[in-house]
This record gives sequence, structure tokens and C-alpha cells, in this order.
Amino acid sequence: MTPDEAAGTAVVTGASSGIGAEYAERLARRGWDLVLVARRAERIEALADRLRAETGMAVEPMVADLAAAADLARVAERVAADDVTLLVNNAGINGYGPFPEVAPALLTKVIEVNVVAPTVLTRAAVPGMTARGRGAVVNVASLLAFAGGLPPGPLPQRAVYGGTKGYMVAFTRTLAAELGASPVRVQVVCPGLTATEFHLGTGEAPVPGEARVHDEGGMPVGDVVTASLAALDTGEVVCVPGLAHPEAVARLEEAELALRTGSGTRVAPRYRDPERSNE
Repeated sequence: MTPDEAAGTAVVTGASSGIGAEYAERLARRGWDLVLVARRAERIEALADRLRAETGMAVEPMVADLAAAADLARVAERVAADDVTLLVNNAGINGYGPFPEVAPALLTKVIEVNVVAPTVLTRAAVPGMTARGRGAVVNVASLLAFAGGLPPGPLPQRAVYGGTKGYMVAFTRTLAAELGASPVRVQVVCPGLTATEFHLGTGEAPVPGEARVHDEGGMPVGDVVTASLAALDTGEVVCVPGLAHPEAVARLEEAELALRTGSGTRVAPRYRDPERSNE
């Protein structure tokens, strides 16, 4: 299933700027109707108006804070609708800072937005997609998912953020294996530093004003989305935009296999019936 072949409605979270806005732009031009989810009403309404005018596609803005249970439930209900054939879980906040100093409320919000929300929305999307025989979920993670042992400087202080992105990688890969030969595809895209406004705040509140790019620069958002959509077309589960040596993903899988089989434990322990425990 390629996006062009499965035109329907795509739900894009975190669509008010950066990678999310680029997904919205690209998908509308490929023939998708859109539901744009973000906290900043003015931005997504302006984007929706422009994309309607330029592409003729239906674009529905949904103002929602995915850390709020009521908003998440409302978005999940929309994601479960019959017209949705693509979900892009792009919304994310960073909560960067020294772990002992970051407010617990902010760290909780990072987990709610980066882990709970995409899990709930994926669960809302997959059953209907499976029943209809088509659909895809794209989860936006980060290269920081693989940076656990690296100290900060120049990397950010990121214990909880890195953990949430590690979850998204493991969740997506495991779900892809679980779905197996299902027509529903799942992908996790792991960009490195990207030219967005992501580093201009911790995520406690939306970045105010017009869309900007943080001083650190990084890969253009267009390159990230191009890589992701190309990988979706070919069924690639782990997409690392700009990766010079794609075999690195295969080496990661080999290392995982070595850990599982070389630890002295069985990979898939058999279930023991307690009534037959003496056998």
C-alpha cells in the first residue's frame, strides 16, 4: 500500500509546525484529505485554509492537547472513523533538562504526549484499518532513541525524552512483527537534528509567535518527510533519514538476537500447566 494508492483521510498530530506541517503539506498534494491536530488553533486553521485553497482537499483542523484525557479521547474517536487510512503520530515535546531539576509535572506530560497519546491513537486506528484491509501508521521518534549511553554536551539532557523515543522504536517494531502479513503497515521514523522550532521550548506550552527554526539548524523537514514516505511505499519499518549505511539497522537486529539467545535464557519460554507441573 502506497499513500497514493490508498487515498483517504490522514490524521497528522503536531501539525502546526515543523515535521507535522510538512507531512500535511505533502500528503494533501498526494491526494489525501487531512485531519490536523495541534494545540495552536491559529496555526492549524491557517494551514488548513491554505491547503484547501491550493490542493482542493478536505482539511479539518482539530485543536487538542494530547496530554489532556478528554482531548485525547476526542482525537482517538476521530482516528477510529472509517475514512482514516493513515495516522501520523508526530506530536512530541522534549522536557529537556537535568533529571533531578525538571518539574515532575513536565516529565509526566512528556510521557503523556510522547508515549500514551501515540499508543492510544494507534490502538484506535489499527482495528478498523485491519478490518478494511488497508491502512498505515507512522510514528515519529528520534535518533536520540539510540543515544542512551551518550552523555549530554553536545546532546541535550534527555533522560525521559530519550526513553519515550526508545519506547516508540520498540513499540513500532514489535507491533509490525505482531501484525505480520496484515495489510496494515507501521513505521517508525527516527530523524536526527531537524530544522524546526523544537528546541525553542521544553513543550510545557506551545512556542509562541510565527513558525521559526532553532539556532542549531539540522536536516530540512522536507528531507525527513521524503525519506519517511519513500520508506512507507516500500514497507520499511525503521526509517532513519540520511542514514549512510542502511545495514546498521540489520546489525542492530543481529545484536538484539545475540543478547536474547546468549543470555542463558530461552527466547520463548514454554507455558507450564500447573496441573502438569511434575512432567
